[in-house]
Amino acid sequence: MVRLVVAALLVANLGYYGWTQGWLAGWVSASPMGDRDPGRLAQQVNPDAVVVLTPQAATALKSAAAPEPALACLEAGPFDDAQIEAAEAALAALVPAGHWARVPSTVPGTWIVYMGKFLDEETFQRKQGELRRLRVPFERVTSPPALVPGLALGRYESEAAATQALADLAPRGVRTARTVQLAAPRATYLLRVEGAEPVLARQVLGLRDEALGKGFARCARPASPG
Repeated sequence: MVRLVVAALLVANLGYYGWTQGWLAGWVSASPMGDRDPGRLAQQVNPDAVVVLTPQAATALKSAAAPEPALACLEAGPFDDAQIEAAEAALAALVPAGHWARVPSTVPGTWIVYMGKFLDEETFQRKQGELRRLRVPFERVTSPPALVPGLALGRYESEAAATQALADLAPRGVRTARTVQLAAPRATYLLRVEGAEPVLARQVLGLRDEALGKGFARCARPASPG
């Protein structure tokens, strides 16, 4: 009987020793280390680099990683010299100075190759028939009154271009035409808001004022750098 007890104790001790050494991991689900697992600790990479963040720090980090909102370029116009100040006042009521700019531009003048002024309807009709036979395109001039009735054989943005067109018509049999300026070049202005954040962009696009004409829209050209 004593020998049986000693043998049982020996088997139990051997089993316990094997369990503590992990030899029975495939047979016994319980770990001798309880909830601790030194093997996992040994597998960590740079554990000293792990930092526990406070909720405030985590929120700040998330905000910093978020993409910046797209900034818009908006513009209204064109306005002439008589309109620009009222348009600026309407915009300044919403957008502080320094956040928008007046962008000047020039509208080219208008020159035509002109025939007329005809003294009677008969001469006017006869001249149109001659131009059709020569296959020279034309249009009736409807303004200013000093040029009516008359014919325009082409419209151009500069005197030089109109003069060249007149010279090109001479070999085709056009003899009595001349160049006439219908409109001089004039200064115009756009009002431009660059780098507008989404909230401001919506406000500017929704701005309605008679002085702003059709109001603001996305810039036709990309905003200038900076």
